Amino acid sequence: MNIQDIPQIKHTESGNFFLLSGPCAIEGEEMALRIAEKIVGITDKLQIPYIFKGSFKKANRSRIDSFSGIGDEKALKIIRKVSETFHVPTVTDIHTNEDADMAAQYVDVLQIPAFLVRQTDLVVAAANTGKTVNLKKGQFMSPESMKHAVQKVLDCNNQNVMVTDRGTMFGYQDMIVDFRGIPTMQQYASTVLDVTHSLQQPNQTAGVTGGRPDMIETVAKAGIAVGVDGIFIETHFDPANAKSDGANMLHLDHFENLMTKLVAIRKTINNF
Repeated sequence: MNIQDIPQIKHTESGNFFLLSGPCAIEGEEMALRIAEKIVGITDKLQIPYIFKGSFKKANRSRIDSFSGIGDEKALKIIRKVSETFHVPTVTDIHTNEDADMAAQYVDVLQIPAFLVRQTDLVVAAANTGKTVNLKKGQFMSPESMKHAVQKVLDCNNQNVMVTDRGTMFGYQDMIVDFRGIPTMQQYASTVLDVTHSLQQPNQTAGVTGGRPDMIETVAKAGIAVGVDGIFIETHFDPANAKSDGANMLHLDHFENLMTKLVAIRKTINNF
């Protein structure tokens, strides 16, 4: 994948990592624009290539009463408004073959959730839209096995594919990041580290996923140090009241400080 092929992507000559970031789920227009405006200001200041992330639908939920979205078309229109307002590319995840064609009308990158990355029909449907495809590594998969998921996209004559590591299950209720997998997956495609989902603590008895946001900076720094191509971080101005994944999100107030540190590490790494 050539990051420059993503529409409206900026700062590609800066030598920085690229960033996928935004709220877990689109809760409304005001919150999406508020978060995007803050991140766009920071990434422009620090010269970080930026893709706004927001899920138009949360199909994979622990409980049936968990928040799943505000309506597919309504949420997708909000994501498109973010792109049109701030002139940035956007990414959202899809869950069915039908989602691929629908979401492709609104966003620049289609993301395949980790639990679904082995679903051939879904991967092919995303690839056939011609959009860039972000394949999230299954929590149950080895880095080496991701070459087959990447090949499915390539076999559709779509070269625009990236892979995202979002952690590996460690027992029933915890996750770890095996940083040896980063250079392995970079053999197949540009590789992103999903910092916040890697810090989830799933399968809690209450039916609500936990997390370790206190470790976000540690994992993000390590990812940049090993040379990851991109970073994925979900953020919110009020994580405690976010409708999805609030337990592992970065508070928006801490975003600039973290990005500044990561850019400094990247500049050092670029000298080697």
